[in-house]
Amino acid sequence: MNYEEQDFQTEKVNLKTWQKIIQTVFKSKKNVFLMITFVIILSLLDAVTPLLNRYAIDVFFREKEFGTLIPFIIINLVVAIGFGLSVWGFIYQAGKIEVAVNYELRKQSFETLQRLPFSYFDKTPQGWIMARMTSDSRKLANVISWGVVDLLWSFVVMVTILVVMFILEWRLALIVTIAIPFMAVVAWYFRKRILVHYREARKVNSQVTASYNESFMGAKTTKSLAIEAENYDEFQAKTGLLRRANIKAIFFQSIFSPIMLMISYIVIAFVSIEGGNEVLKLAISVGTLYAFIEYAIRFFEPIMQISRILAQFQQAQASAERVIQLIETQPEITDSPEVVEKYGDLLAPKYENWEPIEGDVEFRNVTFHYLENEVILKDFNLKVKKGTSVALVGHTGSGKTTIINLLSRFYEPKQGEILIDGINYKERSMHWLHKRLGYVLQTPHLFSGTVMENIRYGRLEATDEEVIEAAKAIGADEFIRQMDKGYLSEVGEGGNKLSTGQKQLLSFARAILADPRLLILDEATSSIDSESEQVIQNATDHLLKGRTSFIVAHRLSTIVNSDWIVYLSGGKIIEQGNHRTLLEKRGAYFELYKRQFLTEQQEKLEKAL
Repeated sequence: MNYEEQDFQTEKVNLKTWQKIIQTVFKSKKNVFLMITFVIILSLLDAVTPLLNRYAIDVFFREKEFGTLIPFIIINLVVAIGFGLSVWGFIYQAGKIEVAVNYELRKQSFETLQRLPFSYFDKTPQGWIMARMTSDSRKLANVISWGVVDLLWSFVVMVTILVVMFILEWRLALIVTIAIPFMAVVAWYFRKRILVHYREARKVNSQVTASYNESFMGAKTTKSLAIEAENYDEFQAKTGLLRRANIKAIFFQSIFSPIMLMISYIVIAFVSIEGGNEVLKLAISVGTLYAFIEYAIRFFEPIMQISRILAQFQQAQASAERVIQLIETQPEITDSPEVVEKYGDLLAPKYENWEPIEGDVEFRNVTFHYLENEVILKDFNLKVKKGTSVALVGHTGSGKTTIINLLSRFYEPKQGEILIDGINYKERSMHWLHKRLGYVLQTPHLFSGTVMENIRYGRLEATDEEVIEAAKAIGADEFIRQMDKGYLSEVGEGGNKLSTGQKQLLSFARAILADPRLLILDEATSSIDSESEQVIQNATDHLLKGRTSFIVAHRLSTIVNSDWIVYLSGGKIIEQGNHRTLLEKRGAYFELYKRQFLTEQQEKLEKAL
C-alpha cells in the first residue's frame, strides 16, 4: 500500500481542531448545561465535607459539646444525598454527550464521504477511512465526554478549595500554591512526548485497519495463491510497529502520574510539618489542621486528574486530527455556487428546477490525465445523438473507462467540454446527472438486504410490481423465484449468497428500474455465462431503444447490434462505424473481431471434446 495520509508530527496542539470538536460537543447544549450544573454541585459538596469534619473534631471531640449533633447528622445526610444525585446526574449527561458526539462525528464524516467524488475512493484505501469512522471517532467521543466532566470538576474543585484554604490559613495555602508551577512544567514536558508517540500510533493503526480490510476482501485470492504465511508476516510487522508506538506512549504516560503524585505528597508533608508547628503554638486548632491537610490532599487529586486528562487528550488529539481531516476533506469536483443555488446539492436537491434530459452527448476537444505526465485523452471529440447505442472497444489502456468516467462526471476534463443536450454538464448539478444515469459495473455490488430492496435502489419509490417487472425484463425473475423466499430472500453481505452472474443480473435490473436516459454498461456481461448473456442481450435490444447508451465490452459478440462502434487506441479514435461497416474496412476492428471469433470457436470445440 503506497497511500500516505497527511502526517501530524508537529508537537503543538492544534487549537483549531479542538475548537471544531468543542462546537460539536455544544450541539447538545441542554445536556452540556445539565452536566456542568451537576459537576458544580458535586465540586461544592467536595469542598463542604472537610469543613464538616473540622466542625466535628473541634466541637464534638475537643469541646465535648453535642447540642448540635442532630442538625449535624441531618446536614451530612443531605450532603450524602446531594453526592448521589450529582454523581448520577453528571454520569448520565456525560454518557448522553458521548453518544451524541460519536453520532455527530460519524454523521459529518459520512456526509463528507457522500459528497466526495469517485476519484477520492479510487485512491484512498477503505481501511484508512474505516479507522477514522470507527476507532478514531469512538475514542475521541469517549475522551471528550468524560474528559470534559473530569476537567470541569477538577477546575471547580481546585478553585473552591484554594479559596477556602486561603481563608483558613493563608501561609499554609502559599505552600500548596508554590507547587503548581512545578507541576505545570512537568505536565508540559510529558505532554509533548506523549502526543508525538500517540500520533504515530494512530497513523500505524490506520495501516493495520487497512490490512484487515485487504485481508477480508482478498481472502479467496490469498487462499488460491497460498500466500497466508507472507500475509501473516506483513501483518505482524505492522502490528509490531503499532505495539512499539503504543508502548512508548504508555511509558511516558505511566511515569507522568507517579511524578505528579510524588510532588503532591512532598507538598502535603511540608504542610503537615508547618501545620503541626502552628497547632503547637496554638495558632490554629487540630480540626483546622485536619481540614487543611484534607483540603491539600483533595487539591492535588484534581491536579492528578488533570494530568491524566492531559495524557488522554494527547491521545485524543491524534484521533481528532484524523477525524477532522476527513470531515474537512474538500471534493475535487464540485458544483459552482450558481448551480447549487438553482439545482440544490446532493443532500438538498431542488427537483422542481431540474430539466428533463434528452440524451445528446458531445465530447468537445477533451483532454484528460490522471498524472501530469500521463495523458489519457488529448483533444478528444465524439458526438452522439440521443437514443444511440455506442460501443467502445480497444485494448487495455485505450481510454474506454476514462471516457465513461468523464461522462459520469466521476472525473472532469482538464481541458475541453462535455455537453449533454448541448449544454456543458458543469452548468447543471452532478446530482441531476447521476439521477438520470444508469451504470452497470463490471464487478457488481449488492447491499445487505433482500433481493427486492437491492433492485429498488435503482428507484426508491418504485412499487413491488415495478421491481418484479424490471427483473422479468432482464431475465432475473426465474432464478429469484427459485430462492427460498423469492424476492424477500437475503442476498448476504456484498451479495455473497449469490453467484457472480446472479449479482450482475440484479444490478442490471436495478439500472433498468431507474429508467435512465443515459445508460452505461461497463463490461457488464463479463461475469455472466453465455446463456445468461443471451438473455440480457435480448432484453437490452428492446429496453435500450430510445436511450443513449455507452457499452464497454470485451466480448465483441455483445456489441454487434450497437448503432455505433468506436475503436480506441492510445486515447484516440482509430475507427468508428457500425459493425458491418467496420468489418468491410478490414482494419483494426476487423483484426480484433477475427482473433476473438477464432478464440471463441476454439474454446467451444475444446468444451465439446
